[in-house]
Order: sequence, then C-alpha cells, then structure tokens
Amino acid sequence: MTEKELQEYLTKRFPTENERCEWKQCSNLKHFVRGKEGEDIISYISAISNMGGGFLIIGVQDKSLTITGIQDFSNYDKENIKKSLFDSCINLNTEQLDIEELTCDDTHKTVWVFSIPKHQKRLPVYAHKKAWQRVGDSLMIMKPSRMEAILSEPLRVDDWSAGIIPDATIDDLDEEAISKARIEFVKRNPKYKDEVESWENDKFLDKAKLTIKGKITRTAMILLGKEEEEHFLGSSVKIRWNLKTVDNQDKDYEIFSIPLLLTVDQVLAKIRNLKYRYLRDNTLFPDEFLRYEPFNIREPLHNAIAHQDYTKAARINVVEFEDDHLVFSNYGNFLPESVENVVLKDTPEEQYRNSFLVEAMKNLDMIETQGGGIRKLFDFQRQRFFPMPEYDLSDGKVKVSIIGKILDEEFARILIHNPEITIEEILMLDKVQKRKILLDQEFNYLKKKEFVEGRKPNIYLSHKVVEPTENDDLKAEYICNKGFDDEYCKDLIVEYLTKWKVASRKQIEHLLWDKLSDVLDEKNKKNKVQNLLQSLRRGNIIKLDIGKKWILC
Repeated sequence: MTEKELQEYLTKRFPTENERCEWKQCSNLKHFVRGKEGEDIISYISAISNMGGGFLIIGVQDKSLTITGIQDFSNYDKENIKKSLFDSCINLNTEQLDIEELTCDDTHKTVWVFSIPKHQKRLPVYAHKKAWQRVGDSLMIMKPSRMEAILSEPLRVDDWSAGIIPDATIDDLDEEAISKARIEFVKRNPKYKDEVESWENDKFLDKAKLTIKGKITRTAMILLGKEEEEHFLGSSVKIRWNLKTVDNQDKDYEIFSIPLLLTVDQVLAKIRNLKYRYLRDNTLFPDEFLRYEPFNIREPLHNAIAHQDYTKAARINVVEFEDDHLVFSNYGNFLPESVENVVLKDTPEEQYRNSFLVEAMKNLDMIETQGGGIRKLFDFQRQRFFPMPEYDLSDGKVKVSIIGKILDEEFARILIHNPEITIEEILMLDKVQKRKILLDQEFNYLKKKEFVEGRKPNIYLSHKVVEPTENDDLKAEYICNKGFDDEYCKDLIVEYLTKWKVASRKQIEHLLWDKLSDVLDEKNKKNKVQNLLQSLRRGNIIKLDIGKKWILC
C-alpha cells in the first residue's frame, strides 16, 4: 500500500491514543527498546499489558499519525526483538506478543504495530523493576488499587471441553471408539486390568474421566462421538490432511470428523512415512530409518487436539509436503511461558485450555503425563541428525513443522562426532543451518567451540568437527559451559531459605552465580536467577515479604 493508504489504514484502525493504544515516532530502535525509564518501549509494553493488552505503533508521528518510519532498526528484526523484550519485561508473555510490519510501496517507510497481550493471571508485567499502567494516554507507575486487582484475579478459567451436552446420550457414542478407549485406558492404568472388562460402559466412561456422573461431555463427544452426531459440537471439530508438492502445490486432501480417537489413526495412515538413507563418513553402509519417528507425528497431532481453541470453530490442519516436512497447526495461543523453557528445562505446562480433555487424553494414553512430549520431539530429531522442530506462535495459532531430512550435512556430522553435545548447543547450531540470527554470545560460543566459521551475518557450520577429548581442561570447560540444572539451583535456594529464613535478590545471585553456565553473560545470568525465583513463586514454594525479600511460603 502507499504511504497515504497506510496512514488511512492506521487512522481507521487506531483512531485515538488511550490506555490500550500508543503512537510513537521512534526513528532509532536501539535507543527506544530499553532507554530512559518511563519513556522506552518496555515501559509502554508493561503499561499496556497491565491494562488488559492493546497496541503500540512505532514509526508514526504522535497526535497526527503521519508516517515517519523506523529509520534505524539497529540490527533488530521481528524475531530477535522479542528475545530482547522478554529479557527486559518480567512476566511478559512473548509467545502471544505479535509484531506486524507494514511498509509503504512508494516511500518504503516501515511501521511496526505491536499487538501486546494482556498480563498473565496474577502476574503484573514489570519494566525497570516497576509495574506500569496507563491513565488515559499518560504513563505512570502502577497504583496500588490496580496492582491489587491484578493480584486477586481468579486463576480458574472456564473449560469448554468439560461442558455437558444436555441432549446427548451414551447411544451417541461410537462402540468401536469405546472399545479402543478401553484398550488404551488399561495401557495407561494397568492397575485396572483385571476389573475393567466387568465395567459397564457408563462406569468406564466416568472412570476414564470422559463423562461426568454419566452425562456426556464435549470431551466424550470429541474423542468417542459418532460422526453423524458431530452437530452437537457445531460440526467444526475436524482434522484436514493436505498433501502438497515441495513447491507448495496442492496434490490431495481429505477431511476427517469425530470420533477423533479413531480419526488420528486414519490421518496417520495418509502420511507417507518412507524410508530415509544416510551414508555416514568412512563407511559404505548407510543408516536407514523412517523419515518421521512415529511419535513425532502422533505427538503434535494429539497436542493440537488437546490444546485447540474449539470456540473458534476452526479445523486442525496437517499439511504434508512431499518427502520434505510436516506442518501441524491448531487455533489457540501457546500457554506455557515459552517453547524454549519447555525444551531446555523440560518444564511441564502449569495450565491448560481444555483441562478436562487433557485429563481424558492422558487416561487414554494419547499425550504425555508430565508434559515431556515436546522435549521428546527434539530428542528424536536429534537421533536422526535432522533439524529441530520449528514452532510458529503468531496469529493466535500454534504451528509445528517437523523436517524429515538432513538439511545441512555439517550439522549432522557435528552431532555424530560429538555425542556429548547439549540441547542448548544443538539449538544454536540449528539456527545457523536455518540461516537465523544468532545473538553475539551464541556466535562467540560456537566460534570458540569451532562449530562455525565466517562472520556475522554470513555464518556457516564448520567442517572442523570437535572430536571427543581426554583433555581435563576441556572437560572442565564443558562442565562450566553447561552449568548446573534448574532443579539443583532451585534446591539450593530452598535450602538457603530453610536455614537462614530470608534472602535478598543479591544474596540469591551470590549463591547461584558460579553454578550458572559460563556461556551466559552477566545480564543473562540475572535473568536466569529471576526465572528460577518466579518458577518457585508460581509453585507456591517461596514468596516476597513486605520488605521485598524472599521467604518460604
């Protein structure tokens, strides 16, 4: 669009500044991302998020909305600016933060529109160690009344999947699906093996937490309902499989309805999981394995079913690109703090959109009990020397891509010759092979390990593979770079508070500093300590006293 059309579009969409909307002329992002307290981007994001979410428009003149454009991006792009904001804004849900880039066709001026999510329940968003809010279009430190309102928000959310369907009966459920459910239930709950056959269907469904006191829930209908009874769910609970050529041309498709417990096997049967051969160095005998680990097909599909926002009346999509990759997508924002936390910390989710459905799917052995499924996706790709799974969390969706081939042979060689390599290191290497931007500390670390060559931004994986070594100095360096795991650090904090009763943030940093990975710089170590404290606080293990010091709950 032209500059004039863009201005008309923005004026119509954001006609006035208020508590949930701010315009900024900012020409240089370097000085605006984290600049003067109360005048930089993180202060505005804190305030707008704490007011229930809204928009920040950068590259327009205040009051008039005249397009000035961002003239100096200072090496920021839509991907790495989120990382910077997450480091600076405590409790900000960056997975739901979206950035829309709008560029004028005639003047080439660029405007960024930040869509800022509402603060998470009972978690105000902080910038410069302060929570901010808006009153009209004015920015100020949060008032006690607003803080109290956020901290007292109820944690319970309505669970659509637990809703009762008044007119539905057990006769509306598919007998084959119920029989399969019994088999899967015993796999997950072997203690009931000897008695489950004697249960009537209504007792079994209650035990498996598919029904509530014999009443048919939406969960029971989703997993076990007859196809002709899909009208009970609005006829929108469907999975669409689509086969495309590598150049994105449609080749075939099919749409599947309930019962999804049976449907998933039909979808899996459509995916052409062919053999893949890879010839290792110094051998004439190739490795041969399925292009996709079966778990890496089932897990994203089952997760899409479990976490779909069914109120959107949208389908779950499975797109297969011939002999290349799979893409699974569902509507609904990603609820854990971040994909990175789930993978690196193996952190189970603390809340679910469809709690009742998730519990039923656990009982039917469809999803992992403790949220470790995502980590397994990465581990299985690692075993094949394939690229890591790719998560796109934009536009209110979760989109997972699983690549079924080696993308860069240097990546595979590094993994083959370095079996001790950590998942953190693999994620950095994966960025390189996918031509993604590395942070300076990541680049310096990989350069030191001789895993990469070149200069930013033209970096490539190195053919100089670091072989396992008996050198004690390098072994010690490896341990220092790896650091201690999160649970060990959390235990230290709890042990310290058990003995000394109270601790300041500075004392806890001193306690943990030499336990954290040497790969982290000072800023990232501080953020790491903050994340550990917040994790313990969310688990109701520690809390802040009135003196802003940490104590045990």
